Amino acid sequence: MVLFGRLLRAVGVRGVTTTRIEDWVEAAGLIDVGSRRDFRHTAEAVLVTRREDLEWFRTAFDLFFVARDPTELAELDLGLLVQRVRRRVERRLESGRGGEGQDAEADSEEPRAQRVLTWSDAEALRRKDFADLEGNELRQVRDLIRRMEWSLDVRETRRLVPSRRGRLDLRRSLRRNLARGGEILEFARRDRKRKRRPLALLCDISGSMEPYSRILLQFLYVASRGLDHTEAFVFGTRLTRITRQLRHRDVDEALRAVHHDVQDFGGGTRIGEAIRSFNRLWSRRVLGQGAAVLIISDGWDRGEPEALEREMARLQRSAYRTIWLNPLLGSPRYEPLTRGLQAALPYI
Repeated sequence: MVLFGRLLRAVGVRGVTTTRIEDWVEAAGLIDVGSRRDFRHTAEAVLVTRREDLEWFRTAFDLFFVARDPTELAELDLGLLVQRVRRRVERRLESGRGGEGQDAEADSEEPRAQRVLTWSDAEALRRKDFADLEGNELRQVRDLIRRMEWSLDVRETRRLVPSRRGRLDLRRSLRRNLARGGEILEFARRDRKRKRRPLALLCDISGSMEPYSRILLQFLYVASRGLDHTEAFVFGTRLTRITRQLRHRDVDEALRAVHHDVQDFGGGTRIGEAIRSFNRLWSRRVLGQGAAVLIISDGWDRGEPEALEREMARLQRSAYRTIWLNPLLGSPRYEPLTRGLQAALPYI
């Protein structure tokens, strides 16, 4: 919070004094800091004293307040952040979206836009951050996940099966037509059999991913039940295989088994070490037959980026395709600036 105050002063927001930051810290103790919206509104109410500073504050907030561990904060380049904030605000001002009249108009139209988007519960929930779901919304999203239709890539196997197209099957053609009197009347064909590719799921359950973990475990359960040859793993500071636990017919029993057997829920993150364990212990077992790998993580890593880059390169060579699903991508202003994600980007 002190670093964010420095950032606001650096981009020209007036009135961000030490006293105001202390007031903000005290106010944060009176709200649910797990709610990004409440935290943002509290900061805005305490730190912003002029309307013309609102655009600068909101842009700086969106760039600064993503999940950061102490290592990331210690190495944070405020000068680079100041440049990014200025570029974004200047672009908006040039496009006419940053003026006072535009702000007022956007604020006045927000309730109408929300009413339009919520005409269908499913449509609204498909676009809502999982971290903000509560009560009945969680149950609705679980139902949506259960009804997901899977359409994954297929691969050609070595086995040949009868087909209307493909290469000529001379043996079947002769056998079939000999039974009809010996004259060849119909040609049989065969082609390579096609099967869905195996899938390996690696899900981050560290502290920064905790708001998403309850829904993502539901996703892993449905994927494991709905697809053939699926292997599921979770990781924080270590890698744990949960394929067996997810085989329970009852989803609640499956998730209870996962919580019982996994020891590092809500802890730190060592993505490089987790992928190293996967490469060393599991890749040969689960990445045969053209398997794809899906990593679900926000990319905040306490390990060395060089180690993550090395293991991602090895993983890419072993898998048919490596896909990284990041929940922070739901924000249109998100940029992959962490050292871990920068190391992984060339291989995903």
